[in-house]
Amino acid sequence: MFFLFRLARRVITAVVLIAIIVPLFVAVRIWDTGHVAHAVKSDAIVILGAAQYNGRPSDLLGARIQDALTLYKKGLAPRILTVGAAAKGDVYSEAESSASALYRGGISRSHVRAISIGKDTLSSTVAYASYMKAKNYSSVIIATDPYHCYRAIAMAGDLGISATCAPTQKGPGTLQATGLRYIVRETGAYLAYKTVGRFGIHLTDQVKN
Repeated sequence: MFFLFRLARRVITAVVLIAIIVPLFVAVRIWDTGHVAHAVKSDAIVILGAAQYNGRPSDLLGARIQDALTLYKKGLAPRILTVGAAAKGDVYSEAESSASALYRGGISRSHVRAISIGKDTLSSTVAYASYMKAKNYSSVIIATDPYHCYRAIAMAGDLGISATCAPTQKGPGTLQATGLRYIVRETGAYLAYKTVGRFGIHLTDQVKN
């Protein structure tokens, strides 16, 4: 009986330690990636969706668009993919709103592909990864918020896409504008994805060539 008590206590201690150490490790990785992530020359740049208002990108989305424009003009990728579905009642999708801003920024329509799929990071990643595989593209630069980079890169990697990240330098998603709350949210989202979400990944949102 005493042996069983000691064994139960050790198991409980181990579970508690894991419950503390794993989230802490993930949080540190999210923080570190947000500070050191940088873009590497790739087949495409993808702008992850965020709120838009009747075709006008929110400040968060606008910052991602501006970073993508800068990367494109530096020659780090020959094309830009925009992703994100339309919310209920919206005339424009997040992808369309981003694409329109790119056209206004001087990018040729032939170098932009709007993929109006994705209500969250996972479904958006599945959508653009499906399109990239259909085109035989294998590497991507993700334009998103710094503390979002770790999870976005992981999802792309799990779908066979080599990804780097270009953390936004302006707007409400920057390191200076965000902090512990964003890291906590991303830690929970990453752990939920790794324990549940990744097992449900299937390229069901096929995007036609």
